[in-house]
Amino acid sequence: MGSMPGQRRRREREARRRAAREQRESEGRWEVVFETTDEAEWRGRHGRVRTDLAQVRDEDLRVDVLCGRGAHPTTYRLSVLVPRDTDRDE
Repeated sequence: MGSMPGQRRRREREARRRAAREQRESEGRWEVVFETTDEAEWRGRHGRVRTDLAQVRDEDLRVDVLCGRGAHPTTYRLSVLVPRDTDRDE
């Protein structure tokens, strides 16, 4: 029996989105806009920072949670994809 109706279209749409994201990432760089080791501060500021970046597409935002161990605390980081500065990168 074949796949569910619409499944192929969804896979194809996701593949196009993935290719577009990879293209944007290869032409840009991730810039950290907010970083903290305090989870309460992260929860409080994350929404405000996201509001400040309302013009940025969701695909161009990245949230990293760097899990801490021992003496290293967990770090929360919000980054935005920005165009590469061609003058500086060459």
